[in-house]
Formats: sequence, C-alpha cells, structure tokens
Amino acid sequence: MRDFGAGFKYLVRGQKWVAGHGRWFGFGLLPGLVTLVLYAGALVGLGYGADDLTAWATPFADDWSSPWQGILRGALTALVFAFGFFLAVITFTAVTLLVGQPFYESLSEEVDRSEGGEVPESGLPLWRELWISARDSLRILVRVAFYGLLLFACGFIPVVGQTVVPAIGFCVSGFFLTEELTAVALQRRGVEFKERLRLLRGRRTAALGFGVPLTLAFLVPFVAVLLMPGAVAGATLMARDLRGENGDGDEDSEENGRDGGNLPSSGGDQGVHHFPR
Repeated sequence: MRDFGAGFKYLVRGQKWVAGHGRWFGFGLLPGLVTLVLYAGALVGLGYGADDLTAWATPFADDWSSPWQGILRGALTALVFAFGFFLAVITFTAVTLLVGQPFYESLSEEVDRSEGGEVPESGLPLWRELWISARDSLRILVRVAFYGLLLFACGFIPVVGQTVVPAIGFCVSGFFLTEELTAVALQRRGVEFKERLRLLRGRRTAALGFGVPLTLAFLVPFVAVLLMPGAVAGATLMARDLRGENGDGDEDSEENGRDGGNLPSSGGDQGVHHFPR
C-alpha cells in the first residue's frame, strides 16, 4: 500500500505543480477544451441521429404494433447513446494527448527543467511523434477493449460480477491511463511501448495509485479537462522516478525506486518543440 500512496502522491504533486505555474496550467487546458468541444458535438449529433440509426437497423420491426416497436427501438436508442458515451470516456484521454502532443510535451519538458538535471528531448519531427502516439494509443485501446470484453463476460457471475469485476475494471483502466500519461515523458526519453509497460509492471501498485483515482475523476469529462495538465505534470514526475532520475532528495521516491528495480537514466537527444514561457 505504500507504493500505492507513492503513486497517488505523484498525482497530487502534479496538480500542485500546475497550480504554482498558472501560465502552464492555462496552456495545458487548451487541448482538453478542444477535444471536449469535438466530443460534445459528436454526442449531440449522435443524440439527434440515434433514432434514425435504430430504425434503419431494425427494419423487421416496421410492422410491429404499439407499444412493442417503441419499446424495442427506444431501448436500442438508449444503448446506442450509452455505447457512444462509453467510447467517448475511454478514448478521451488518448485523443486529448494526440491533439495536445506539442502542448503536453512542452509542459512535460518544463516539469523536467524545474526538477533540475537534463531535459531529455526526442529529437523527432512532430509528424513522427504524432504517428508514434497514435500507434501506441491504438495498442492501448485494443488491450482495454480485450479486458473490457473479458470483464463484461465475468459481470454475469452472481455477486462477483457486481462487486469484484467493477473494481478490477477500474484497476485495468487506471493502469493503462497511467501508461498513456507517462508516455509523454518516457517517449521523449526514447523508451518504447513494451519497455514502458515493463517499467510500469515493475511498479504496478504505484501505477494504480496514480491511475485509479484519476480514472474515477475522468468519468466526468469537464473534470478531465481541468485535471489533465496536472496529470501530465504528475506523470512526468513519476516517469523520472521510474527511470531513476529523481534529484530532489525525496527519500520515499528513492526507496520505492530501489524496490521497483528502476533503470538508470539514459538521457536523450536534444532539440525539439519549445513554446515561449
């Protein structure tokens, strides 16, 4: 449980960091606001078109008498909208990170700079970074979908399906959310997707301590927008811990790093995006 608390501590430290750097907080809000507007528009469009979609998908019910036709299509309409909202929730972070790649990378660099020492930079062109982010986000979504289907099936088990399975679901979501957020800093350090997973599995409890509370908060999209800058900052601090780069004398972090078997920093290439402060 101590490592769980260490993960949560990084989440809190990230929020405190952006609270103390107001310009970077506002800067980090922009991608989330853009994504929120896009998703809101898509959900409104789905709400208007869901009736026509279910009518198109159920031509066999055209001749059904009332109220059975209305019950069937009303239930399917509700399911379509619920599924669309579910997709919006699980993809919001990935899309926001993709839209805000240059923003969050600059924010992450500033966190590294404020902590002292080297500021690793990928040295890759922007299009290449966007491609890597999109590819890795797709890998995460495939894994989340697999576990989601498995947990959905387990949800029909009496008692366990209504208690244990939802808890496991939040843990799975929290772990992969941590992976997505720490990827902003780790990708700058040249750490590939499989290696990032290996690092987080070595500190699984800390990853859950960071990601599970954030997953619960991210169920509310507007809250996700407000917390995203601090989440990126906290994930950068956690990435430094995973790579053994802490230079702030945090004894707990150093001890957790030794317990988790962290790798030493390998530095990084210099020279990518810089936004004016």
